[in-house]
Amino acid sequence: MAENTLLEKVLGLQEKYEALQNQLSDPEVISDMKKYVQLNKQYKELAPVIKAGQDYKMLVDELDMAKEILATEKDEDLREMAKEQIAEIEPQLPEMEQNIKLLLIPADPEDEKNAILEIRGGAGGDEAAIFAGDLFRMYSKYIETKGWKLEVTSQSEGAAGGFKEIVAKVSGDHVYGTLKYESGVHRVQRVPQTETQGRVQTSAASVAVLPEAGEFDIELNEKDIRKDTFCSSGPGGQSVNTTYSAIRLTHIPTGIVVQCQDEKSQLKNYDKALNELRTRIYNMEYQKYLDNISAKRKTMVSTGDRSAKIRTYNYQQSRVTDHRINWTMYNLPVFMDGSIQDVIDQLIIAENAERLKEAGE
Repeated sequence: MAENTLLEKVLGLQEKYEALQNQLSDPEVISDMKKYVQLNKQYKELAPVIKAGQDYKMLVDELDMAKEILATEKDEDLREMAKEQIAEIEPQLPEMEQNIKLLLIPADPEDEKNAILEIRGGAGGDEAAIFAGDLFRMYSKYIETKGWKLEVTSQSEGAAGGFKEIVAKVSGDHVYGTLKYESGVHRVQRVPQTETQGRVQTSAASVAVLPEAGEFDIELNEKDIRKDTFCSSGPGGQSVNTTYSAIRLTHIPTGIVVQCQDEKSQLKNYDKALNELRTRIYNMEYQKYLDNISAKRKTMVSTGDRSAKIRTYNYQQSRVTDHRINWTMYNLPVFMDGSIQDVIDQLIIAENAERLKEAGE
């Protein structure tokens, strides 16, 4: 793609960007919260490509000026400075062009959202629940390094430790766009704590990462929701709260059931459960989008098929392998301690390459 075509595309968006800026300061728009949120989202999405385009144009202008000096100037010092400037600028341009091409391709509109993280022990009984607990600890450590916020909404503990199921909300910057690559089946190969003869067993846990539905993404009719209250319970089923503060919500049209018992306040549990219910209903529609992109992006199969086996954790070899991109690391303890950014970066690179291919670049 010629550089002037790239600049034309970016400059074509500049007018829209400035129009959005003006609209966002309009009192009429500010008073309509739904419209304001939508316009602000568009504005924030355009900001990176406008900034990248401006930086690129500035360098191209500097390069043109340096080339002109080299072609017309007789002073050797000035010519030498121009040569140095050209040598410095030219290697930067291809990477900047690639970045602008990626920014010009519409991103997943959900990437900026918070996420609901759900981990379930799968095949393998007690060991699967223990592994689900290990995965939750891994994500908790990673979330901490990112400066995000983790709030558990519901959990069901395993008899030997870990979790049969745990659901949490993750809040922060670009959460879903980062964690979405973790959706799928995670397989572990190790000698379980419950194994007396030292035999290696294969177990699994499933991870689902859902973009959190915003207040304006879906409208819920209260008449369609049945609310039940019950006492929160701890490990072994003992009551940890003598008041009926735990909430279970059932969405009658879809049959979706969610519950929250994390807070002592019934009102807070209701708000959290309602938020999760909204997210799960929203994701029924969003799944159609995932199915569509997964048909095109083979390396990202897990985003469209949450039953796909995506990763193996082999404790004997201290090895973790991501099967989508044939990525392997031989330092499993470090990985399980939350150092998962490297594989996420590699998955982002793989997806970006496929996005460029899709766009015909």
